Amino acid sequence: MTQEIPSTEPQLTGVRNFRDVGGLPTVDGRRVRHGVLFRSGHLAHATAEDAAFLASLGLHTVFDFRNAADQKLEGPDVALPGVRNVNLPLSDPADGAEFWKMVRDGDLDQLRAILADGQGADRMITSYRTIIKERTPEHSQVLRALAEDSVPALMHCAAGKDRAGLSVAVTLLAVGVERDAIVEDYLKSNAKHRRYKVRRSGSSPDAYSPEVMELLSPLFDARAEYLAAAFDTVEETWGGVDAYLEQGLGLTPAHRERLRERLLD
Repeated sequence: MTQEIPSTEPQLTGVRNFRDVGGLPTVDGRRVRHGVLFRSGHLAHATAEDAAFLASLGLHTVFDFRNAADQKLEGPDVALPGVRNVNLPLSDPADGAEFWKMVRDGDLDQLRAILADGQGADRMITSYRTIIKERTPEHSQVLRALAEDSVPALMHCAAGKDRAGLSVAVTLLAVGVERDAIVEDYLKSNAKHRRYKVRRSGSSPDAYSPEVMELLSPLFDARAEYLAAAFDTVEETWGGVDAYLEQGLGLTPAHRERLRERLLD
């Protein structure tokens, strides 16, 4: 028996960007069931109280989309009793490692060189498109697991915004959630209390200067244009959501119906 999530969202101390995806409407008038699909940032810094709350949700599976570099930086997830943890990296451990080192350690001139004039946003758009096109086996694995037995489930990456955001979006597309509702949920990651805490090395006055934070903002924002790029990639590559789910992810009508049974009221 899973816990009924109250309408007042829990404020977790060491886990950012946690929320229940329940309540989102589908195109045919149904809604995502509360207490079956959650999303968040990483669980590495969960307090004992946070862990107790998470344990109370009756989770079957935690999907951790972080790579080895993320886990080295933040640490492993807190252990939750009786919960299966599936680590399914959605980016290569070496992908962008030097880039992210510059984000953490770089001086203003370096950051200008790699992020100014729209380069930061362009990088994010490219990343979203790449994950949709190249990570079909991982998304297929997640959806098949949800259809079989893996709910209630929590999906997370580092910030709970990009890799988890895309995986949640793909799941919601598969059960017919309205596109606008998917975008609205995604954009909730911009709330101040949800945002990832930017790690910058050094103690110089420039480390968190307004210009530095402005340069970094495309990397840590949830922007509708990023998710739109993912949706456009589905259309451009497969011709539509149904073909993407069938041809790209290998989901049968039976898989999709089972997903709907598990996730929708």
